[in-house]
Amino acid sequence: MSGFISIALVALVFIIIYQIGKASEYAGVLRGEEKVKVQTNRTIAWLLLAFFILGLYGLWECNEMFKGRVLNISASEQGIEYDRMFNLTLLVTGVVFFATQAALFWFAFKYQSTEKRTSFFYPHNNKLEIIWTTIPAIAMAILVAIGLRAWFNMTSEAPKDAQVVEIVGKQFNWLVRYPGRDGVLGKRDFRKISDADNILGLDWTDKDNMDDVIVQNGELHCVLGKPIKLIIGSRDVIHDVGLAHFRMKMDAVPGIVTTLWFTPVVSTEKMKQITGNPNFVYEISCDQMCGKGHYSMRGTIIVHETQAQYDAWMLMQQSYYSSVHKPAAPEEQKKEVKTDTVKVVTMK
Repeated sequence: MSGFISIALVALVFIIIYQIGKASEYAGVLRGEEKVKVQTNRTIAWLLLAFFILGLYGLWECNEMFKGRVLNISASEQGIEYDRMFNLTLLVTGVVFFATQAALFWFAFKYQSTEKRTSFFYPHNNKLEIIWTTIPAIAMAILVAIGLRAWFNMTSEAPKDAQVVEIVGKQFNWLVRYPGRDGVLGKRDFRKISDADNILGLDWTDKDNMDDVIVQNGELHCVLGKPIKLIIGSRDVIHDVGLAHFRMKMDAVPGIVTTLWFTPVVSTEKMKQITGNPNFVYEISCDQMCGKGHYSMRGTIIVHETQAQYDAWMLMQQSYYSSVHKPAAPEEQKKEVKTDTVKVVTMK
C-alpha cells in the first residue's frame, strides 16, 4: 500500500509541474511572448551572477574553515614535495577555473538576449582551437611530469641504510613484521599460513625467521630522519596502506609484493605539540574497500625521536618464533613423565 501511495505522489508532483508550465505558457501568450522572454532572460542573468558570487564566497569560507585542520603539515620528506606539487596544481587549475567561470557567468549576464540584440553565429576558428587546445595540453603535460617524478622517487630503490619493515593486510587488521638482530627478514610461504601458530607463513627452516618480530595490532615504529622501506603484501583481498600524514599510499595485493619508502621528519611527540592534541597518533588506514570490517582496519605509526628509543622498544619485543614455540612449564613436563611403581612383597 505504501508503495502505491509513493507512486501516486510522484505522479501527482509531475502533473503539478506540468500544469505550472502550461499556466506559464498561457500567461506568456496573454502578456506577449517576447516581453516575457526578455524578463525571463534578465531574471536568469541576475540569478547566474548571484550564484557565481555566492559560490566564490562559499569556497572561501570552506577554505578558511578547514585550513590547517585536515592533514596539518607533512610528516615525511617526500610529503613536503607532494604538498608543493599539490599547491602548484591547485594554483594552476584554480586560476583557470576562476577565469573560465568568471567569463562564463559574466557573458551570460552581459550578453543576455534582448529585443534589440540577436545571437551571432560563430561556428569555427582554427586559431582559437589551436590556442585553447595547445596551452592546456602543455600545462597538463608539465603537471603530469612533476607527478611522475614524485611517484618514481617514492617507488625507487630505498637508501642502503633504510630500515626495512614488512606490513601485510588481513581482514581486518595490519600485521607488521620487523627483522631481529640479524637485520634480515626471513622467507615466507603462503602454504604455511595458520592463524593458530603462523599468521604470516614464516618458513621455520630459514634461520633468519627465528628472531623476527610480528606486531599484530598494526603498530609501525620508525625513527625520525631515518628512511624506512615498507614491503607490502596481503593475506586475502586487496587492501591499501594509506599514510595520509606522510602523503603516501600503496596497494597491498595478494600474491604481489609492492614497496614504498619515506623519511619521517616530524616525530610523534612533536606532532602532538604542533596539533595541540596530547592523544595524537599517526594512522595507517586501509584505502581500499576490503569487506564489511573495512571501517575498523586501522593501524598506528610511532615516530621515535632517537634510534635509542627505537632500540629500547625493540628490546622489549619477543620474537614470533619464541611466542608460538613456548617450552612446556615444569609442572606440565612432570605430568608428561610416566613412572612405573613396583610393589615389593617379602615372604616370611
